[in-house]
Amino acid sequence: MGKDALRANLLDFFWFSLRQTEQAKDRIKYSPANDNIMTSIHNTPNATAPPVLPLHRQPGFLSFLLSRLAAVFAMQIQAIVVAWQVYDITRDPMSLAYVGLAQFMPMVVLLLPAGDFVDRYSRKRILQLSWAVQGVCSALLLTLSLNGSQNVNGFYAVLALFGAARAFTGPALQSLLPNIVPRTQLASAIALNSSIMKIAVIGGPLLGGILYGLGGGSLAYSVCLGCFITALALLFPVPIRYAEAAKTLESTAIKRFSAGIRYIRHQPIILGAISLDLFAVLLGGVVALLPIYAQEVLHVGPEGLGALRSAIAVGALLMGLYLGIRGIKRRAGLVMFVAVAIFGLANLVFAFSTIFWISLVAMLIAGAADMISVYVRMTLIQLATPDEMRGRVNAVNMLFIGSSNELGEFRAGSMAAWFGAVPAAIIGGVGTLAVVGAWMKFFPTLRRIDRFDDAR
Repeated sequence: MGKDALRANLLDFFWFSLRQTEQAKDRIKYSPANDNIMTSIHNTPNATAPPVLPLHRQPGFLSFLLSRLAAVFAMQIQAIVVAWQVYDITRDPMSLAYVGLAQFMPMVVLLLPAGDFVDRYSRKRILQLSWAVQGVCSALLLTLSLNGSQNVNGFYAVLALFGAARAFTGPALQSLLPNIVPRTQLASAIALNSSIMKIAVIGGPLLGGILYGLGGGSLAYSVCLGCFITALALLFPVPIRYAEAAKTLESTAIKRFSAGIRYIRHQPIILGAISLDLFAVLLGGVVALLPIYAQEVLHVGPEGLGALRSAIAVGALLMGLYLGIRGIKRRAGLVMFVAVAIFGLANLVFAFSTIFWISLVAMLIAGAADMISVYVRMTLIQLATPDEMRGRVNAVNMLFIGSSNELGEFRAGSMAAWFGAVPAAIIGGVGTLAVVGAWMKFFPTLRRIDRFDDAR
């Protein structure tokens, strides 16, 4: 009995010492100089897992969230101000199309190379550099405003540089979050992150209009520059704690690009989730039709138009906050399909409605349903993608999202010109429901996903 008791005491002491050692390692502060060293005791096989902290207490998460919020505020303020300023100079509606095109084309060209860079180099450094370049763009726009420039080509050139920087921002941001929070909290982190960003989407344009009214473009761009500097300062101390060990990538850029595309093509969960969002937004989006509905169908004027646009963001914000607290525990794949179907139905209600408050509620529900879809899709993509390939996969995802938004507005506008706004909205809603039915048949693996961890 004495030997047994001694052996038990020694074992207890051994395990206690091991736990203390692992917890001590976990408390080691992160050094930015070691950002390229992909180490994490949480990924070490057979390591004793430390206690999982609440999401808001995860080191660096709140700082990351606030840094992104500051950057998105800057982007939203700048978007509304530069569009207004360019139109004020030209008085040509086509100039607004060029504002979007100047930013969109560099993003389309650079997104895939950006995804490759994100997988090969430090994601945090790439994000810092992209935000720094966007801050330089705000400084250049500030200079143009202070000089009273009436040459819109200068604005377009700055916006092209801004779009090029944003091509690197998206994949880096999406790939960085899983390196900051543990896998078990990733779904909640994505929901909270997405919902908080809606604050900037709602408040940024409003603040931009106020700033422009108070001090013109110079004041607005100064605030944008300050927001980007704040974002960089908040991102600097964020530790990279959950990255996997770096692996040898393919030797050439073409092979690396094709490896990412091949991976998506052979993963029905990722391919189904990305393509479902692409075609649902491409067919079902009605944002481009809102000005026509506000003027000719609902007769509510610019204030009503603003309320309709805000209702989409408010619905997404409220649903995102709910998902951040409660989350989705079971039947994740089916929930995503149902959410996209509700998105289509809400747009159909909006298409037929001639009563403002019904249209407002429909947009609120559409925004909430879209947030559920985004939450499930992003979580599944992050969990189903190996860390060394997240940059390329997220780049393709963002390329699809950008294309669906831009092409969706073109689809809605062109169909409205051909058939009228109401038929265009109806066709879009019916098309979304058809896509949901087809994708449920073509991607049964995605439909049958139960828990998020099933996406491993």
